[in-house]
Amino acid sequence: MAQLPPGIRFITSFSRDQWYRAFIFSLTFLLYASFHLSRKPISIVKGELHKHCASQGELDSYKEYAAQIQPFKKPFNGSQCGWEPFDKSNYKQLLGALDYSFLCAYAVGMYLSGLIGERLPIRYYLTGGMLASGLFTAMFGLGYFYNVHNLWFYIMAQIANGLVQTTGWPSVVTCIGNWFGKGRRGLIMGVWNSHTSVGNILGSLIAAYWVSTCWGLSFVVPGLIVAAMGVVCFLFLIEHPKDVSCSCTPSSSSKTFLNGASRCRIPMPTLNAKENGKPQDPEMQHLLTDSENCSVSLSSSTVATGEGRHGTSAISFLGALRIPGVVEFSLCLLFAKLVSYTFLFWLPLYITSVEHLDAKRAGDLSTLFDVGGIFGGILAGLISDRLEKRASTCGMMLLLAAPTLYMFSAVSKMGLEATVVMLLISGALVNGPYALITTAVSADLGTHKSLKGNSRALSTVTAIIDGTGSVGAALGPLLAGLISPSGWNNVFYMLMVADACALLLLLRLIQKELQCHADHTLFKEH
Repeated sequence: MAQLPPGIRFITSFSRDQWYRAFIFSLTFLLYASFHLSRKPISIVKGELHKHCASQGELDSYKEYAAQIQPFKKPFNGSQCGWEPFDKSNYKQLLGALDYSFLCAYAVGMYLSGLIGERLPIRYYLTGGMLASGLFTAMFGLGYFYNVHNLWFYIMAQIANGLVQTTGWPSVVTCIGNWFGKGRRGLIMGVWNSHTSVGNILGSLIAAYWVSTCWGLSFVVPGLIVAAMGVVCFLFLIEHPKDVSCSCTPSSSSKTFLNGASRCRIPMPTLNAKENGKPQDPEMQHLLTDSENCSVSLSSSTVATGEGRHGTSAISFLGALRIPGVVEFSLCLLFAKLVSYTFLFWLPLYITSVEHLDAKRAGDLSTLFDVGGIFGGILAGLISDRLEKRASTCGMMLLLAAPTLYMFSAVSKMGLEATVVMLLISGALVNGPYALITTAVSADLGTHKSLKGNSRALSTVTAIIDGTGSVGAALGPLLAGLISPSGWNNVFYMLMVADACALLLLLRLIQKELQCHADHTLFKEH
């Protein structure tokens, strides 16, 4: 018999379950990247909605050049200082209102989205949300083509888009949580969560391509992409391994002290290996255990696998809040997301002001912050898996982020090269904790031992954590719009204070993790 080709040997080296998991990983990655792709254009287009007024002589000399490079006929706009009504002196407040309307609607809608999402099939719920998001994203851009200068048109488009985009995060986290266990969850979800940065980068590049010539397409094209991905979701998304007869996450012995909210438990390391006759797959191990108090136990914990997921009642809002660690991580995320979304919505305009670049070049340069965020999310997941301490990992990165933001505000005025370096470092430290909390921590808490295998609670827990974080996401850009007229340094001081608050909220969980580690070490010595 002839030897199989190397490519076929590679394909057959993976099991059917592994191929399905890789497919779901990739599909949910692309689905949520498209959501972020549609959120980014507003930050790129801000520099075009309001431009510094040129003198009449400069305008006359520019007209001939603009006519040669302009592929689209621009609608009539009475102002030469940008797009009405954003051409006024209070443009920062008006642009801040656009951010705030989207993020406030997103924050409010997120609390409801988790409760609704766990009562509906994920595939239908997510598909409907993506199609609606594509419609409202494109609607903002249609204001350019139909020559709309009413502020409320753009605000209503942002509010509607914010509401429907809440269908995304609880759905994809629930799906990925169903398919992957906890043994390498920090690393797996750290890599997976890079969809946020990938979406931001793609959104920036797409929006920047048309921003100077036809900014309406900066919204219409991302809207079409999101809607197309909604069709892909309807055709291919598989909510749970059992739907295609794949193996579910089995019960297993718990490891120790993951996030400060869990019980410090010492497992019997060889028990399951003896019973099963083979080592366990690290992907299938459960790391989060069941109690608020840190104590040492010799018994192995077992977690229900959610076999009765269709017959299990959905968890209440208050029931989810009672899960140990949910409140602390939710409030921490509020401040962490405040910082991250201030950068998301205001960084291109800041670069334009400091580096005196046009909207396209500033948008391209701002993608470096998201490139740093990719590495930060992966690094946070890898460290938290290695140390088995989620809260401590977040705390360490938050501690480093505050002085880094101060350095960024000072160094960015020294030249383009310094700005590039600081964008990468700041992106890693700002987005690392944000990525870890919204993915691995949310999934851990959503499958907490106290839930007794109720896998339907994951959507609600995820929505509570991300919904609370979205309150900060709404406040950050709003505060930046109000504070920036007094100077960009004051905006950075606000961000540093937010980072410090996020760290303070995790101190109790960090202390519990360290105490559990000390008890575990003492037990091993005896």
